[in-house]
Amino acid sequence: MSGRITTIDVVTANPKIMFVGAASGGVWKSENGGSAWKPIFDEQPTQNIGSLAIQQSNPDVIWVGTGEGNPRNSMNLGMGIFKSADGGKTWKHMGLEATKTIHRISIDPTDPNIIYVGAMGDPFTANEHRGLYKTIDGGLHWQKILYANNTSGIGDMVMHPSNPKKIYAALYDHKRTPYYFTSGGEGSGLYISEDAGENWKKLGEKEGLPSGDLGRIGFAIAPSETNRIYAKIEAKKNAIYRSDDGGANWRMINDNPKFANNRPFYFQDLAVDSEDADRVYNIYQPLSVSYDGGTTFDTIPMIPADETKGIHADFHAFWVNPIDAKHFIIGGDGGLGITYDHGKSWYFPETIPVAQFYHVGVDNDTPYNLYGGMQDNGNWSGPAYTWKRGGIRTLYWQYLVGGDGFDISPDLDDSRFGYGSSQNGDLYRYDKLTGYYVSIKPPAPDLKTSLRFNWNTAFARNPFNANSAYYGSQFVHVTNNKGASWKIISPDLTTNNPEHQKPDYGGLTLDISGAERYNSILTISPSSLDADIIWVGTDDGQVQLTTDGGKSWKNVTDKDKDMPHESWVVQIEASKFDAKSAWMVVNNYRKGDYEPYVFVTNDLGKTWKRVADKSKVNGYALSIIQDSIESNLVFLGTENGLWISIDEGATWSQFKNGFPSVSTMDLKIQETESALVVGTFGRAIWVLDDLLTLRELAGNRLKSGLTALPMNDAVQVKGLFINPPGNIWTGFHTTFEGENKVFQKTQIPFFIANEPTAESTVTAMIYDNQNRLINTIETKELTKGLNYMLWKLDESSSSFPGSWTDDFSRAIPVLPGEYRVVLKHGSFTDTTKVNVIPDPRFQLASKVDEELYRYRKAVDKQVELLSMHLSDIDAKNKKVASLLKQVQEAENKPDQNFISKLEAMKQSLTALRAKGQTPKPERQVGAWQSFETSPYSKIKEALSIGAAQTNIISNQHNEILEQGKSLVDDFSKKATSFMFNEWVSFEVAVKNSNLKWEEE
Repeated sequence: MSGRITTIDVVTANPKIMFVGAASGGVWKSENGGSAWKPIFDEQPTQNIGSLAIQQSNPDVIWVGTGEGNPRNSMNLGMGIFKSADGGKTWKHMGLEATKTIHRISIDPTDPNIIYVGAMGDPFTANEHRGLYKTIDGGLHWQKILYANNTSGIGDMVMHPSNPKKIYAALYDHKRTPYYFTSGGEGSGLYISEDAGENWKKLGEKEGLPSGDLGRIGFAIAPSETNRIYAKIEAKKNAIYRSDDGGANWRMINDNPKFANNRPFYFQDLAVDSEDADRVYNIYQPLSVSYDGGTTFDTIPMIPADETKGIHADFHAFWVNPIDAKHFIIGGDGGLGITYDHGKSWYFPETIPVAQFYHVGVDNDTPYNLYGGMQDNGNWSGPAYTWKRGGIRTLYWQYLVGGDGFDISPDLDDSRFGYGSSQNGDLYRYDKLTGYYVSIKPPAPDLKTSLRFNWNTAFARNPFNANSAYYGSQFVHVTNNKGASWKIISPDLTTNNPEHQKPDYGGLTLDISGAERYNSILTISPSSLDADIIWVGTDDGQVQLTTDGGKSWKNVTDKDKDMPHESWVVQIEASKFDAKSAWMVVNNYRKGDYEPYVFVTNDLGKTWKRVADKSKVNGYALSIIQDSIESNLVFLGTENGLWISIDEGATWSQFKNGFPSVSTMDLKIQETESALVVGTFGRAIWVLDDLLTLRELAGNRLKSGLTALPMNDAVQVKGLFINPPGNIWTGFHTTFEGENKVFQKTQIPFFIANEPTAESTVTAMIYDNQNRLINTIETKELTKGLNYMLWKLDESSSSFPGSWTDDFSRAIPVLPGEYRVVLKHGSFTDTTKVNVIPDPRFQLASKVDEELYRYRKAVDKQVELLSMHLSDIDAKNKKVASLLKQVQEAENKPDQNFISKLEAMKQSLTALRAKGQTPKPERQVGAWQSFETSPYSKIKEALSIGAAQTNIISNQHNEILEQGKSLVDDFSKKATSFMFNEWVSFEVAVKNSNLKWEEE
C-alpha cells in the first residue's frame, strides 16, 4: 500500500544510499540498501516530485525537480527545483517555479555547476515555461537552451555516459483540458547536441525515425556499449527504434503493439542492463525484458500487471546499478521494488507510505475503522488505532473493491457492509467478512441516454435514511434500498456541451480511459438538517440546489460572482448548523488558474462570500469540513497542505505538527471519538484524534494560566501482553507501523498560557465518583500551549521492592465510571473529567469487573504489608552493611565478639527475609526460578489472577488469596517480633559502641 514513485537515484560509490521521489509524496532516503526509509523533504512547500539527481562527485548534493512528468488527469504540479548540500537535511529553492513539472535532471560529472533540467511544463496550460534549461553557476541563473512551442516540454533527456557535452533530449507536444487529452504534434522531436546545448540537431525521417508528427519519446543508452541507443517513439505507428552509432542513424526493431503501444503518454521509458547491451527493460504496465537488443520481449513479463503476483505494476522509474547489473530498482503506482538477482526475486519496502487517497471514510465501531479509495490501488479498510502492541501495521488493512479507488462508505449500523466505487462510475456493495462484492451501478434510463459519470464520481449518503444514497452522473440518482434499484431525481445538471463530449479530439494515440469524462456531477451534499435540501456541484462549474427533495432544481451558479467560469466544483459541504448554509470548494488549475477558491453561503445560494484566496492559504483548494460541534472550527485541504480556521473561515493557519505540505484531498470527522481523518493524495491517511481541544480553542474558552481540557471517553481495554497477529517482530524499520493511539491509558490534555520555567510542574489528582483521591501523577515536560500527560487508568497500589516495570505496567485498573481530574500548575487549578467505559469486545456483567477490583484491592493490602516488611529488612540489612564497612575502615577496630554480632545480624536478617521471599542463590546465576512456596510467591500468584479475568472471581481464587494472606500474616508476626526483640537489642549494642549510628 504505497503510491506512485516517479524518480530514483542511488549513490554509485555506496549503493546502500538511495533516494526516491514520489509523485505527490515527497523525497525518501535509505542509508542501508532499502530496508529502512525516512522522508527528507517534508518541510518544503510541495511534496510533488518529478525528478531527482545526485551529484556523484559529492553525494551530499542532491537536486530535486518538483511536479510529476506523467501528465495524467490526476497529476500533481510543482514549484520548481530545489537543492540540498547536506544529504537532504536542508533544502534551498533554486528557481524555475513557473515550469510546474520537471521531469529530468542531469549533472555534468566534470563540472557540478553545470546542470540540465528538463521541464515538461503544465499540460493544462500552454505557455513558454517548458523545455530544456541549463545553469553554469550551480542554479543561480538559468538559460532555456531547447524549446519548440508553448505545448511542448521535455519528455526525456539523457547525458552521454562518457561525453557530458553530448545531450539527447526529446520534446513532447501534448495538451490536456478537463475534457480531452491529445498526445503528439509538431513540437515533438528527438534532438542531439554535441556542444553542451549550444546547438541542436533535430533528427527525422532522414536519420531513420518515423515520418510525420511525433509524440512522446523515451530512450536509453547502453552503458556497456555507449553507441547503442534505444528509443520508444510515439508516432502514427508506435514502435521501438535502435541506433548503433550514437544516434546518427536509427532503425525500427519492434512495432508489436503489446510492447510499443501501451499508453505512451504515461508509460514510455526504457532502460538497459549495465553489462549486457542486448538486455533491454521495457518499463510500462508490466516490466518486460528483451534479451536480443529489443527485437523481441519475453512473452511472460518479469513483473506482470497482476495484482496477485510480484509487486504492483504500472511503472515509471528505473535505476540499474552501473557496477552490478543484477541490482536494479523499479518504481510505479504501488511503490518501490528492489532486486539483487536480476529480477528473480523482489523486495517491496512497505515503509514508504506515499499512498494517493481520493476519498476517506469512517465507521462507528470501537475501535473505529478508516476507509479509503486509492489511485490505482482499490478501496481499503483498516483500523484507526488498535488495542495491540506494535502500531498500525499493513497487515491490518483489507482490500475491499478493485480499480482506482474512490468513495467508500461503510454502513454505520453494520460496518461489515458498505459502498465502494471505482473509476467511470462503477459502484459496488461489499461484504468485509467474505470479500464478496456486487455491482450496483445505476443504469441509464433508456437506450438513447448515455450516463456521464466522472472519473471521481459523486456519492453521498442520505442522512435521514440508512438504506438510501445518492450518486451522480449528469443526473442525481437515488436508491432507497442500498443499490438494489435506482431512480433519477434531477434533470441534466451540467452544461451538457457537445463540444466537451467528443469521442476523438485528435493526437496520435487515443487514450479513452474515462479520465476525461466531462459535463458530470462531482459533488452531492444533502443537508443533515432538512431532508429536502440537496446541493450539487459539477465539473463544468454548475452549482445546483433543490429544496424539495429533487422535484425541482435551481441553478445558483451566477450568484457567486467570484467563481471562475466553468471551474471545477470539487466539493459542497452542507452546514450542520444552519440549513440555509453551505461551504463550497472550487479549483481552476486545469485552466492555468492556481488560486484557491473557497466560498460560503448563508441564504441557500442567493449570495456567496469568498473566505480563502492566495493571500490566506497556499495551493488550489481541494476539500473542506466544518466541525460538527464547534462552528468556528473549519479545516481546509489544498494542494499544499492542511489549513485550520478557528473563526469560521475569517483567517487560516497552516496545520504543521509533522504534517507535510501534501495534497489534502478529503476530510472526515469521526463523530463518536471527535477525530479528524485526513485523506492525502501522496502521504496516505492521517488522524488528528483530539478535536475536543481544538473546539475549546475555537470557542475561545481557554483560561489564563491553566486550562484542563475536555477528554474523550477512555476504554478500559482488557488484556495483558497484547501482540499483533502474524510476525510480532518488526525487523527494526522494515515493517510499516503507523503511530498508534495509546491504550490501557489515556492522555490528559491541558493548556498552559505562559511559558513554563525549568522547575515548573503540573500535577493531576484523580478522584473517583465517591470523591476518593485514587491517583496522583506529575509531569515536568511542559511547553507553552497544548500539553498532555498520561494516566494509565489505574488506582495507586503497592509494589514489591525491585519490581520490574515498563510502559505497559499498571497499578489497579479502575472500574468503569466518571473520574474527576484536578490539575495544578503553580497557583493555577482547573478541573476536567473523563468517562471510563468497559471494553466493548467483552459482553460482561458489571459484577465481573467489580469483583475483580475487590479482589485486586484485597491482594494489594497483602502486597503493602509484605512489601513493608521486606523493605524494612532491606533497609536494616543496608545499615548493617554500612556498620561493617565502618569496622573495616576504622583505625581502632572493635573487639572480635562485636564484629561477630554484626555478621550474625546480617545473617539473621537474610534468613528472615528468605522466609518472606525465596532469595536467589549466592553464586553466579544464568537463569533462575524458585518453585518454593513463600508469602511472596503466593501473593504473586494472586496478583496474576487479578491481572485479567472475564469470569467472576471463584472460590478457588479466593482460597489462593486466603493462603497468601495466611502466609503473609505469619511472616509479619515473625518479622515484627524480630524487630522488637533482636533488632532493638542490636541497636542498643551498636549505640553503646564507638561506631556511628545514623537515625532513619
